[in-house]
Amino acid sequence: MKPVPHATPATPETSLRRAPVQRRSAERLTRILDACADLLDEVGYDDLSTRAVAQRAGVPIGSVYRFFGNKRQMADALAQRNLERFSEQVGERLKGADGGWREALDAVLDEYLAMKRTAPGFSLVDFGNQIPVGARAEPNHRVADRLTELLSGYLDRDPDDDLRRAFLIAVETADTLVHLAFRMTPDGDERIIAEAREMLRAYLGRVLD
Repeated sequence: MKPVPHATPATPETSLRRAPVQRRSAERLTRILDACADLLDEVGYDDLSTRAVAQRAGVPIGSVYRFFGNKRQMADALAQRNLERFSEQVGERLKGADGGWREALDAVLDEYLAMKRTAPGFSLVDFGNQIPVGARAEPNHRVADRLTELLSGYLDRDPDDDLRRAFLIAVETADTLVHLAFRMTPDGDERIIAEAREMLRAYLGRVLD
């Protein structure tokens, strides 16, 4: 079994007008994204504004525009940061694990559910699914590609098209059913989540065993 690669902490450079160079600039970007996430929970995307984000973050409005041209770019950067954090958490969860795909599935699903329940702004931005952000690959393709990169070594599998397709199908299935669970109850209907887990185990057991 190969070790799980560490997700490299990254700034969402694809959404930035200018990437931070100094630590103070990076800290300011973090405050801006944190403020964006909090305000998404409070007012929603339609009423989100760059001015409100600047006020909440305690930075001049020019600092926001230094990084982002508009609130859509901010939401895209937040979605990318969510994916980076999700990858890091899954990687940490699998350190020292035995390499079985069932353990990997539980880590992926459990960490996704934890972010759904606790991460500010996640219910609206997710990894880019809720608000159509950016012009890159569709969010679930982005997640499937990241899982292929993260888990291929852990599972001792080649990161080929077959593995990527299997992860994409699993991600699409999980995305649909988890969103259904959270529409049913605020913290996610546990019965629907349990059914989703069983469906994913049945599918991945067929293609990975």
